Amino acid sequence: MARYTGPKCRLCRRTGETLCAKARCALERRPNPPGQRSPRRRKVSDRARQLIEKQKARYTYGVLERQFRRMYKEATRRSGATGDNLVQLLELRLDNVVYRAGLAESRPQARQIVGHGHISLNGHKADIPSIQTKVGDRIGWTARGRGTKFFENVKEWQGGREVPGWIAVDPVQLEASLTALPLRSDVDTKFDENAIVEYYSR
Repeated sequence: MARYTGPKCRLCRRTGETLCAKARCALERRPNPPGQRSPRRRKVSDRARQLIEKQKARYTYGVLERQFRRMYKEATRRSGATGDNLVQLLELRLDNVVYRAGLAESRPQARQIVGHGHISLNGHKADIPSIQTKVGDRIGWTARGRGTKFFENVKEWQGGREVPGWIAVDPVQLEASLTALPLRSDVDTKFDENAIVEYYSR
């Protein structure tokens, strides 16, 4: 399974936003982009700004370029605003729902938990992080997952992060269900989806 394995804070410095889950990001100490510093301050073009916004979305959700392009094409086929559809598709990924429901401390950890077969979807083991969930789906833990340290850790700190209104969580069983589709107003993203649409429209 392909994924980015380099320094997480390098991506933060490249985009100028804190995208990692670290308490102390390197962006605070070195706000400049990685690489050799230029003595001149270069103006960022519109194309470069659009590319940065696209990379922010990719890095936030841990999606590779080919996957992201497929999701954009699917967003264009659906009715409604393409940018809103894209954000909705990203939010409905299984690993993101696990993170949003508070079953993992970060999206990378949620991806790991799903990939190791610790999460069940509608009563069946689901080990593909990119599965698209839908309204009515139930996300829980497999029998193997309940015996891991991940499950024990979630029981200790679960409830420390606000769960969005489109997800209902059972704090006793540590299970979640999708009660509605996520709206753009429900998502606190750090990227501009309209700039992403402009990037792919050229």
